[in-house]
Amino acid sequence: MKFKLGIIIFLIGFLITLVGAWLKITHITLGPFNGNIVLTLGTFFQVMGIIVLIVQMLMRRKS
Repeated sequence: MKFKLGIIIFLIGFLITLVGAWLKITHITLGPFNGNIVLTLGTFFQVMGIIVLIVQMLMRRKS
């Protein structure tokens, strides 16, 4: 299970994105976090998770 880290990062980003969508739909602000900021953070985590998965796949293929 070499891809565990990338999958965990992606799933965390997915959950953050869900919370951001909920905040955006309900127009709730949690301190400095509104829907736009949380959606951006969630998307950032998802992209980082995908990049980690790609790097792990390429490193595994070389060895």
